[in-house]
Amino acid sequence: MTRRTMLSSALLAAAPARYRAVIIGHTGAGNYGHDWDTSFAGFPNIEVLAVADPVEAGRVKAQARSKAARAYTDYREMIAKEKPNLVAICPRSLGERLEMFRAAANAGAHIVMEKPFAKDLREADEMVALAEKNRIKVQVGHTARPTPFTLRVKKLLDEGHIGVLMEMRARGKEDRRAGGEDMMVLGTHLFDLMRYFAGDPQWATGHVTSKGHDITKTDARQATEPLGAIAGDEIAATYFFRNNVHGYFASRPSDATTGDRFGITLHGSKGSIFVPTTSVPGGPPNVLLSRSWASGEWKQVPRAQEDPSVQRSSANTIMVADLLDAVASGREPVCNHRDGRWTIEMTLAVYESHLRGGVRVAFPMVERRHPLEA
Repeated sequence: MTRRTMLSSALLAAAPARYRAVIIGHTGAGNYGHDWDTSFAGFPNIEVLAVADPVEAGRVKAQARSKAARAYTDYREMIAKEKPNLVAICPRSLGERLEMFRAAANAGAHIVMEKPFAKDLREADEMVALAEKNRIKVQVGHTARPTPFTLRVKKLLDEGHIGVLMEMRARGKEDRRAGGEDMMVLGTHLFDLMRYFAGDPQWATGHVTSKGHDITKTDARQATEPLGAIAGDEIAATYFFRNNVHGYFASRPSDATTGDRFGITLHGSKGSIFVPTTSVPGGPPNVLLSRSWASGEWKQVPRAQEDPSVQRSSANTIMVADLLDAVASGREPVCNHRDGRWTIEMTLAVYESHLRGGVRVAFPMVERRHPLEA
């Protein structure tokens, strides 16, 4: 038995129901996301029926990787013929996200899906409504949330190891996508973690610039992948949470593009915890703990025995196992459709605030259209 199979078997507390799974991908337009086409491997109660991809070369490779029994060019035909009760929506791009979600939800299939959730709040609202109308469970691929190191940080926080939480500071990966694209692709992970640690935000403010000037709607552009409108190469955002906790997010170009800053720092009254969201070679991120804001004396939080196995593929496995357990127990998955919509709302509130002169934007937002397109 492989380590990955052991992990899925250990985590899977669901009843021995059989799942008929299909996979939606699109080579050249989001591909298969972060390996979601192989995320069903190791589950004895999941039968991978088919994969859909309009590009033949990609479809052949994906069928081999996933060990799917059949392959289709059209995902609608696949869902109609195979009648699945579990669907993986894999493409990173959002060009057909709503249509893919609609087809799966209206077939009554539970969904595991790549992030980001949607390109704007109108689409996000429809997806939430579809999930609830059809009584399906949805797992959104913010894989940092359920991993052992994140759970351990939450435990340290709840037990008061850094005192009372006072603020959170997060930075994007700040690579070639620094700014608007970084916020949409990777900032959503951080927004999801902010809510996990501090609850729902009440309002947000944002400031967005491009090459030193404040952006306007005329600066809107498409990202390198179809993700909806983005703008700016520098982002600065503030969020206000309950218990007077502020959260900050920033992304800007710099001379260091290693991604080492990508993560979130929790500052408490008695110390700080830094949670990087980029794995190090051979293991998960090094979670760092400091007893002082000013000393800079950071110490690595000891890893649990299971941590070295938590890489991208096993993080996907954790999320699939959690989805199946949610289906069996009737609870919500660890990162459900409403959690996914929150990440998009926190993203678009930055543009909404900036375009309105930096005013506070209350949640839930009144304007559901994309601020750069409204």
